[in-house]
Amino acid sequence: MLNRSLFVVVVMFVVSAFAYGQQVETLYGPVPGDTVRIDQRLNNLIPMDAVFRDETGGLVRLKNFFNKKPVVMTMVYYRCPLICAEVMQGLLAVTRVLKFDAGKEYDIVLISIDPKETGDIAAKKKATFLRTYNREGAEDGWHFLTGDKSEIDKVAEACGYKYDYDPKTGLYAHGAAIWIVTPQGHISQYLKGIEFKATDLRLALVSASDEKIGNLADQITLFCFMWDPSTGKYGLAVLRLMQLAGVLTVLLLGGFIYGAVRKDKNKALIPRRNPRNTDGDTP
Repeated sequence: MLNRSLFVVVVMFVVSAFAYGQQVETLYGPVPGDTVRIDQRLNNLIPMDAVFRDETGGLVRLKNFFNKKPVVMTMVYYRCPLICAEVMQGLLAVTRVLKFDAGKEYDIVLISIDPKETGDIAAKKKATFLRTYNREGAEDGWHFLTGDKSEIDKVAEACGYKYDYDPKTGLYAHGAAIWIVTPQGHISQYLKGIEFKATDLRLALVSASDEKIGNLADQITLFCFMWDPSTGKYGLAVLRLMQLAGVLTVLLLGGFIYGAVRKDKNKALIPRRNPRNTDGDTP
């Protein structure tokens, strides 16, 4: 009886795992190949001359969104029912818990990879996000852009964002990530996936801003933790911690030696009293 029950549990587990795999493949579109991936092109310069349309339908250049603040970028399409929606919701969720305010410490730029999408669609998407984000001045920090394929591909190439269109389904196959760009337009970091940690995004923004935003605690954390491009996460910087431990050891040892030497000198400067003669005469 026990063996039969165990067999049933195993079969159910295998079937569930297979079904889950099928759901994931359906959710994320065709299995990515050479034409669908995200190559990390760190320090690459975003094409500042690329022309898009903002939510009002007006023409803008990417350089309009780069001044003194770091920028969070991603490429999606607004009517996507699959992974794009997950990426955008993940971005919205992490920015809601982030202490930094979009429009104040940093900006957010989303670029549609679908050239058929218009400013009206972008405007509706922005309005929905602003209602949920619900912070003062956010309308100046969130930017939903649309554009021609030539301009889209120009940015995609610079970011290493390779996507593909499936005419049978009318959907785009693409990866999931956001990337953080310096105020000068250089790609600083990639955060891959559909869910993002507030700590990772905060540190990435502080780093991209050259520590012009954030506080002392952020700077200490950035010293002790290092971003790993292969995992897209922050991890302990063991070498830095060893260096810091070495410096602290030297300082502590130096302080101990200094204190001991100073104590010996103070003892040497204390005048020694002559013992009194029992007869009342001084020697």
